[in-house]
Amino acid sequence: QVQLVESGGGLVQAGGSLRLSCAASGSIFSINAMGWYRQAPGKQRELVATVTSGRRTNYGDSVKGRFTISRDNAKNTVYLQMNSLKPEDKAVYYCNAGDLIAGPHRYIELWGQGTLVTVSS
Repeated sequence: QVQLVESGGGLVQAGGSLRLSCAASGSIFSINAMGWYRQAPGKQRELVATVTSGRRTNYGDSVKGRFTISRDNAKNTVYLQMNSLKPEDKAVYYCNAGDLIAGPHRYIELWGQGTLVTVSS
């Protein structure tokens, strides 16, 4: 069974840093894009950052210059380094994998269970 397992969330003071990790487990052959989305209370889920297998990146406007996404293709893992955190970054952060092939199965999209990031002012 393929799943995405996130780690690294927690509580941090404004201006601080956190690093999120998301590992895809299972008999994975390839993953096209991996990324992070977030959802704050009462708001829609929004893009944080994505990275393709070729390491092409895309960032949401609100995190550009502060967050950095990277991935280790050999480990099927994506990371999100979050610096200069602001109270408005508080949200549940979800890992996403797009166009994943594992064994005979192809998954258009998979989501992790989410990890909470809280930023105190």
